[in-house]
Amino acid sequence: MTLFDEALARFSELLEEAERRDLPEPTAMTLATVHPDGQPAARTVLLKGVDSRGFVFYSNRGSRKGRDLDASPRAALCFYWAALGLQVLVEGDVADVSDAEADAYFATRPRLSQIGAWASRQSEPLESQDALRRQVEEMEAEFGDGPIPRPPNWSGYRVIPRLMEFWSAGDGRLHIRERYELPADGEARKYFVNP
Repeated sequence: MTLFDEALARFSELLEEAERRDLPEPTAMTLATVHPDGQPAARTVLLKGVDSRGFVFYSNRGSRKGRDLDASPRAALCFYWAALGLQVLVEGDVADVSDAEADAYFATRPRLSQIGAWASRQSEPLESQDALRRQVEEMEAEFGDGPIPRPPNWSGYRVIPRLMEFWSAGDGRLHIRERYELPADGEARKYFVNP
């Protein structure tokens, strides 16, 4: 087993534990990106898949995060499960998921979420909540009872880990931080970091 495989397996075990404990939104993660002017931004998104290729989430590509990732395809993710005293940090490069992956995931979304992906101009100024409601009604009328295809500006992103850090709460704030560095080229390594 490579260090990359070890880090992913360890993450999967922790996520399964968070799900077993029935924690609220165990797949919630903070996503950090950087705007072209250097301004960092963070928001919470949901993990929709993890495998040997990386961590996947979906969004409107015209949103602030989408524009940030187009300009600088690197991101950081932070999972924090307070009830478990655990946190996982992931940093890496970002790649688009395939159209087939995005289509398959979009088809599993509840119908209202599919409509919302068409109706919302994510991150753009909104005249009022009534304006959004009207946009939703327009999309509902347009699609009727038929299938709803994935909007062309909506897709997924995959964060390909270059660093994963596992943090465990310790007494006296002497936390345990174990880091995996997983460079694309060069030798992977695992080590502890001062709290």
